[in-house]
Amino acid sequence: MAQSHIAWDSSKPFDFVAIGRLCIDLNANEINRPMEETMTFTKYVGGSPANICIGMSRLGLRTGFIGKVADDQMGRFITGYLEREGIETSGVSVDRTGAVTGLAFTEIKSPTACSILMYRDNVADLKLEAGEVRESLVADAKLLLISGTALAQSPSREAVFQALDYAKRHGTVIAFDLDYRPYTWTSQEETAVYYNLAAEKCDIIMGTREEFDMMERLGGNAERDDEVTASKWFNHSADIVIIKHGKDGSIAYTKDGASHRARSFPAKVVKTFGAGDSYAAGFLYGLMQGWSISASMEFGSAAACIVISSHSCSDAMPTASQVHDYIARCQRGEITG
Repeated sequence: MAQSHIAWDSSKPFDFVAIGRLCIDLNANEINRPMEETMTFTKYVGGSPANICIGMSRLGLRTGFIGKVADDQMGRFITGYLEREGIETSGVSVDRTGAVTGLAFTEIKSPTACSILMYRDNVADLKLEAGEVRESLVADAKLLLISGTALAQSPSREAVFQALDYAKRHGTVIAFDLDYRPYTWTSQEETAVYYNLAAEKCDIIMGTREEFDMMERLGGNAERDDEVTASKWFNHSADIVIIKHGKDGSIAYTKDGASHRARSFPAKVVKTFGAGDSYAAGFLYGLMQGWSISASMEFGSAAACIVISSHSCSDAMPTASQVHDYIARCQRGEITG
């Protein structure tokens, strides 16, 4: 099986560092009920890059985070949770301007009808400044993950580009989780400009077909051809481009012109959100173990099945042994959809 095309610097003390959104998920306790009738919620740490970082830490990697939290009880909850998960938080600064913690209320009407109600006005995570990005933390990491939401506003936008500059300077591999959330952006054209500028610098790009469509608003590929989408980024820094097609699975394209698919697994679905974050953690973990791209995708898919079978996202991120056990149980026919 073809190995991944990524070379990791084994001399670096950190395996993985993420930059971006730290917020609170309030997940509905009453399943199969609309938000209007839901009375109780459970609090979890949330935000796509936070979930992925927690996932990587649970898988046994040495991780760190660069971000900003509010100077309040929620901000302290987030930082404390990351520390208990073994995540280095020296890169997490505290806002002093009165910004608040972003909240995401989730509605679970059915396994296929889930929605998220976001509160994102004056949030602390978008107040991260370029000068607060610790160069040493990026330099000491084998892999830096950025995610699209952090590009939505200044000064967070400039902080991400500062982190990208440090990563390039110090030979840190860069992964981009597109994570497009329209509520923080002014227009799709603005989004496309900054997504494209960031993606040019990244070695691994992961997103849905719809997210790549948004990036291609500025011209080209009206046919929505995956190979055309991927090949554009191989002209820049990318080695691997993953395009996700929901229930139809994902395709990973590599610079040598190959494409890779992996089998999917059944799951007893509780909710759909969190799948992309756990998939990203599992996939990137596999690459860092030196596995083939298809084996890494398979591991990511199994990790995603575990998370969508659970009430939470961050709390449900599995250990490596749990993912291997899930795959084995599926192979024995013990888990069916």
